[in-house]
Amino acid sequence: MLNRLSLFVIAAWWASISALGFWIVPMLFAKLPTPAMAGTLAAQLFAQQSLVALACGVVLLLVNRRAAATRHGVPADPHARTTLVIVLVALFVVIANQYGVSPRIVARDNLKLWHSVGSALYLVQWLCVTALLWRHAGRPRWA
Repeated sequence: MLNRLSLFVIAAWWASISALGFWIVPMLFAKLPTPAMAGTLAAQLFAQQSLVALACGVVLLLVNRRAAATRHGVPADPHARTTLVIVLVALFVVIANQYGVSPRIVARDNLKLWHSVGSALYLVQWLCVTALLWRHAGRPRWA
């Protein structure tokens, strides 16, 4: 049951960042009259997606912490620790992007630099969640 919950949460996280970053935001810039309007709306959408990412990450940490627990020095699930590390990296990237980079982009403080940093961090988040999805979808652990 917890494996299915983990897979569902990972899939939802992956779908949200993929749809927003690769489809919705590019469409905003293509369809709205000015880049400023698109940027303002994109910033709001990214802020909401950060909340989704934080919720997904916390659920995954709670669900997988038991699997990562050791009994006599041996983890209950040998893949669980790697999962926890990937989730923690993804959460760190989300927090850094939302609370460190995004305010600088909104303030237009060296916009090109901070937009590049934000895009790179978003890509790292996507790669982490893609790795989680790949690992969990590839393991048939339920009947």
